[in-house]
Amino acid sequence: MDSDFLLIYKIKNKDEAAGEAFVRKYYAAIFKYCSLHLRDYGQAQDITQETFLRFFEKIEHYQSYGKALNYLYVIAGNACRDFYKKKKHIYIEEMDIGTEKMECLHMAVQPLESIPLKIQIENAIDQLPSEIRETAILFFFQQLKQKEIAKILGISLSLVKYRVSRAKQILAEYLKEEAQ
Repeated sequence: MDSDFLLIYKIKNKDEAAGEAFVRKYYAAIFKYCSLHLRDYGQAQDITQETFLRFFEKIEHYQSYGKALNYLYVIAGNACRDFYKKKKHIYIEEMDIGTEKMECLHMAVQPLESIPLKIQIENAIDQLPSEIRETAILFFFQQLKQKEIAKILGISLSLVKYRVSRAKQILAEYLKEEAQ
């Protein structure tokens, strides 16, 4: 039996320990996702907490058809978009990119402790159109599979593949220009 299904069943039956276990299980992933969008530690914490609050408020209507984490990403994405509407600024704070993801972007493999590289990547991500940026964050930084991204964003798999490919092109071009 799926552990999320069991946790959610217990949460629906008012088991506080199950609720705490659920939050502990997914807090880091949702916080990282929010941090990548907001570039503000405090705001990312607030949006992460809001994500879980929204989830628990609607728990009675939740039907477990897939991964609970995907549903949390949908809620967090909506909360981040609500924040954008209020602030009109997009920030990305922490870039935790694995070596294989950097190669995937056709960039030189360098540690991200390099502040100039971190700034270049942040600026490159900011240059992406919003729908491509969302897909890129989920693929490169949250390391989700393309099928999961399609489900989260409610788009076709082929559109996800296109957006990932386009993000690679735009980021590679931008970072190449910055290197010159």
